Amino acid sequence: MFLGCHLSISGGFYKTALLADSIGANTFQYFTRNPRGGKAKKIDAEDIAKAVEFMKERKFGPLLSHASYTMNLCSDKKEIRDFALDLFKDDLQRLKSLPESLYIFHPGSHVGQGATIGIKWIVQALNEAMHVHPHQRVLLEGMSGKGTEIGSTFEELQSIIESVSDNKSLGVCLDTCHLYSAGYDIVNHLDDVLDEFDRTVGLERLWAFHINDSKTPYSSHKDRHAMIGEGELGLKAIVNVIAHPALKDLPLSLETPGESEAHSREIGMIKKQIDTY
Repeated sequence: MFLGCHLSISGGFYKTALLADSIGANTFQYFTRNPRGGKAKKIDAEDIAKAVEFMKERKFGPLLSHASYTMNLCSDKKEIRDFALDLFKDDLQRLKSLPESLYIFHPGSHVGQGATIGIKWIVQALNEAMHVHPHQRVLLEGMSGKGTEIGSTFEELQSIIESVSDNKSLGVCLDTCHLYSAGYDIVNHLDDVLDEFDRTVGLERLWAFHINDSKTPYSSHKDRHAMIGEGELGLKAIVNVIAHPALKDLPLSLETPGESEAHSREIGMIKKQIDTY
């Protein structure tokens, strides 16, 4: 099981890998740049080399790199789409320095244009960026469906994937909170939800999972993460996801509200539950 949490890389990748290991994690997620802006930290090749060596020794799984929240590839404003595409391409270029790092991004919000037009802009951006960086694995994140978000249904995710000309490196990251909020009942009907995903997108495209409880109820279309076992999903439902035979080999990342000490407790609790599953 590759289980970790979202951590800051402000002190460098090596220190972050050490912290992850100290709290029982064997992967972690990080922002590629300022999550509310466009600035990215300068790449430190020596730091990355130390981190890679350490993670290899400790048998870490793939890392999850997360794009900036400000990156909206399907905005109704061309200058915002252009800015987002520049960030996207720069992120993919930077990730060449860090092997085995999956790139996760929110598909975007169509801000009133409608999903069809929004998906067109997303596909156009993916075609351009992935043509330049064809081997970097890119993951669309499934969303909760708040506002005008794209990607809260399996059909929308598949529409994007099938429209990208070279989509071999394009996959999906699902999120337990987002799924439940979007109207996929993973508490009572997990197998049915996974069967639906397999029919629509294909489980072979599912490459990572965000593990979060939800502060809001089923089909609320809100994105409010809660600590594991303290929300509407509950510990049992989340453990059922993690232990499912179709998902057990995926890298998993907590995006819960706590800091590293709280994440350490969550990781320990999940491992204990899995051991007795």
